[in-house]
Amino acid sequence: MADDKFPGWHGTTIIGVKKGGEVVIAGDGQVSLGPTVIKGTARKVRRLSPGGFDVVAGFAGSTADAFTLLERLEAKLEATPGQLARASVELAKDWRTDKYLQKLEAMLIVSDGKDLFVITGAGDVLEPEHDVAAIGSGGNFALAAARGMMEGEKSAEEVARAAMAIAADICVYTNGKLTIETIS
Repeated sequence: MADDKFPGWHGTTIIGVKKGGEVVIAGDGQVSLGPTVIKGTARKVRRLSPGGFDVVAGFAGSTADAFTLLERLEAKLEATPGQLARASVELAKDWRTDKYLQKLEAMLIVSDGKDLFVITGAGDVLEPEHDVAAIGSGGNFALAAARGMMEGEKSAEEVARAAMAIAADICVYTNGKLTIETIS
């Protein structure tokens, strides 16, 4: 089937919320192929512990590509223990310049409890301005909802859960079956 005819995999919304001394990364479980839900309970948020330092990562995009990136990030973290910013920049540089990695179609949100970053294949390591980052099919919906709740009394997890519920109500490629990891 020609690439332009392929309906395309869709599937995910990942949000990272930094509030009250903790960071929560939450992801839904939906993977869709065109208009069909292939799986509703995928796990797209992971805890990594390279060198004894915990890092939480969520991914959107191709699963195989995302796992390749997570393995590369883990290797960078093992080489620079406890230095998430440095490891993220090194991964982004490799991703941007390596011909094999350039073909990967995924994005990552990562946190060590202090920093929160979005890592892209364009060579970007972005720290969100308002302590909220979101990626994936419903990312903009979740981002807008979370930013609207950041001034209130809700905890980071409550903001993430509520924002994901709003995204799931709006985006057909997002569901309410969440995987949530907290790190402080």
